[in-house]
Order: sequence, then C-alpha cells, then structure tokens
Amino acid sequence: MKQICVIGLGSFGSHLAVTLARQGCEVLAIDNREEHVARIRDRVHHALILDARDFSALKLAIPPTIDGVVVSLGGDLAASILCALHLKNLGVKSIRSKAANDEHAQILKAIGVETVFFPERETAERMAMRIMRPNLLEFFPLGEEYEVLEVGAPPSFLGKSLADMQIRNRYRALVIAIRNPRRQQMTFMPPADYLFLEGDELIVMGKEPDLRSLSRQS
Repeated sequence: MKQICVIGLGSFGSHLAVTLARQGCEVLAIDNREEHVARIRDRVHHALILDARDFSALKLAIPPTIDGVVVSLGGDLAASILCALHLKNLGVKSIRSKAANDEHAQILKAIGVETVFFPERETAERMAMRIMRPNLLEFFPLGEEYEVLEVGAPPSFLGKSLADMQIRNRYRALVIAIRNPRRQQMTFMPPADYLFLEGDELIVMGKEPDLRSLSRQS
C-alpha cells in the first residue's frame, strides 16, 4: 500500500486526501486547524493537528517510509515554502506542492519540489477545452507539441476497420487504445483489422491541430 501524506486540509487538500484513501493509499493528513482535521479524521488512516512550519514536529510525524507528500498550503506562501524546505531536508522522496502564483512556483522549484501545480488554473484549462471541443471526452496534456486525447469514434468509422480509416495518414495521429464502456472492453494497440463498434472511444496521440481535426469528425 502506497503511503502518502497530505499537508493542508482546505477544500483541495481534504478532497485529495479522502480520494487517495478511497483509492487504496495509506493517507496521513496534516493541518494546523483542529476543525479541518476533525472533518476528515474518520475518512483517512491518520490525521494530525500540526504546524507544518515546525521542522521537529514534521520529523516526528512523517515516517521515513513515506512514498510522497503533497503540500496544499497555496494560500500561505511562507508556510508552503518553509514546509517544502523542511521536507527536502528530511529526505522525502517525492514532493508535490500547490502554488498560488508563478513566483511561488519558481521558489518551490528552486527548493527542489518535484511537481508544482495550480489546481484552479488546471481546472479552468480543462473546462475551456471541453467548451471549445464539446465532443472531446477527455484531454491529457503531453508537452508543447503533442497531446493525448480521448474522442468518440465518428459515425463514419462504424463497421469499418482501423486500416480502412487510415487515421495515421489522414490525421497524423496514433491510436494507442480503443475502449467501449458499453461492452466493458479495452483494446490496447488495436490491430489493423479492428472493426469499429458503436460506443467506441479512441485514445489517440498527436499534435494539437491534427487531433482537433479528428475530434471534429465525431
């Protein structure tokens, strides 16, 4: 069982902690506010009232076997930075931290935080993507040039094979997998003779303009 610590139990942190616990992680939840800890105490494995700025307290609370720590103290920049520094000094293998702005993110990166994230910004970008591409089922950023997206198979695909549709040649996209929730079926690296069925969803990788062209067909 993976051991994860979540520090900061505001709206994002508490939801993350509970979700991780539901997914089978052993979760240690930490906050300096008693009411926040009490709110999820019965929904995670361990919950502590603790000031994350206190190095000695963190050292006692976080076991050396911890797989990773998520710092969700974006609203308190000083506490977030100090906590991240303490975690690095404790030798925590994986640190992820919420950032309030770009300057905060730069400082966290300079300390050595592995992953810095902006929950509100990322949620807004995903929502914008869904508004702009209503036929898009899911979107995964993969870097500046390439993306992976999930899109419903266009009606024109039904009954035809993967080879017939020439997706790589026509859209310069690679079909990684095809899933069909109705049939509870997932086919990875589908063969050329795969026949498209109603309800199929394509997971494809390519450049954004090419994938946009494919998504318009569905």
